[in-house]
Amino acid sequence: MKTLLKRYLSNYKGIAKEIWFLSFVTFINRAGAMVIPFLSLYLTDVKSFTLPEVGWIMTSYGFGSLVGNFIGGKLTDIIGYYKTIVLSLFAGGLGFIGIQFLDSFNALCLGVFFLMLAVDTYRPAIFVATDVYSINNNVTRNIGLIRLAINLGFSIGPVIGGILIAKANYASIFWVDGITCILAATSLIVLLKPKKGKKKEEKVTVVKEGVSPYKNPAFLLFFFIMVVNAIAFVQYFSSVPVFYKQHHFLNEDTIGWLLFLNGVMIVFLEMPLIVFLEKLQITKVTATILGIVFLAFSFIILNYSDWFGILIIGMILMTLGEMIGSPFANALALDMAPIGRKGSYMGLYSMSFSISHIIGHNAIMNTIDQFGFKTTWFWLFVALIVVAAITLYLPKMMKSLKTEVK
Repeated sequence: MKTLLKRYLSNYKGIAKEIWFLSFVTFINRAGAMVIPFLSLYLTDVKSFTLPEVGWIMTSYGFGSLVGNFIGGKLTDIIGYYKTIVLSLFAGGLGFIGIQFLDSFNALCLGVFFLMLAVDTYRPAIFVATDVYSINNNVTRNIGLIRLAINLGFSIGPVIGGILIAKANYASIFWVDGITCILAATSLIVLLKPKKGKKKEEKVTVVKEGVSPYKNPAFLLFFFIMVVNAIAFVQYFSSVPVFYKQHHFLNEDTIGWLLFLNGVMIVFLEMPLIVFLEKLQITKVTATILGIVFLAFSFIILNYSDWFGILIIGMILMTLGEMIGSPFANALALDMAPIGRKGSYMGLYSMSFSISHIIGHNAIMNTIDQFGFKTTWFWLFVALIVVAAITLYLPKMMKSLKTEVK
């Protein structure tokens, strides 16, 4: 047992203390992440909106995320990742507290838009921070540690959220989520002063090299791949919980435990898996493809049985895809970003998730409303397999554009 523990902890050696600080802050933030997984259920059960209306509200979620990532990328290149992260956490905390007081369809569309604008300003900044504090090119492991913090918090959040909803009400989760965001910002100010990362950050932001991400064909293809992948992935936090409740008749508490499985797997398995794949010298492109394929099979398997165990298998497949694909895709995006433009590149990369919220929730909710869950899961599977095949051409395109594949 001690040997296994030592082997597990050895995966974290060589990571800068600043990344540990950022991971701790991220954990505090995500431990309160209980609004997002239950938002679609809150809108249908408490606010009595139809699935198409929920789709439109989630589209507003996507637009807010899109603008937030764009602004976050620009702010990171202008004022630095530190100030951008603090600003995002404070504004997001106030937003989560305030959103519960909105009732009408229009007000919720607008409120969710501004909430996600504040929250997702955080994304490009945290990605750049993992690169700034990289030691011996360990960006992928830095990302892995940040993701571990996210998922450790996220594994706890839905369980607590489900219990709070069952024992109290939905309002409680908005308060907890908002307060933890503000606590995360306060912790960052206490644990990581700007001067600790300033010199390194200036090396990233002062001199701009290369072309804009919007003029890089290889990065734009990568962006398209990530959009399609993210459209499918975000369903596990909108339409899939609805599927759990309406098709399998699960309550919020059980749904919270299913999401807990995702977080627990990532906490204990993702970093060892990253280290194992790095030892195999698997390319970041290959890992990205494997992640997409696992995600694809997590959907198609849901059509084979109404047995509860299928939901667990589907969650395991999705989590494997996330653990393999996400860290390496993030690192690949950073590899493609030239000096001084990393904020803009990671802003566009993060916008792929925003686009997925704009398109994915609305399109999939309406598709389910018209054709049912099984047909929708089948077409998501097909789309992901096609995108995985397209990804095979990415290394060739990168080489032709003299973009280094690491």
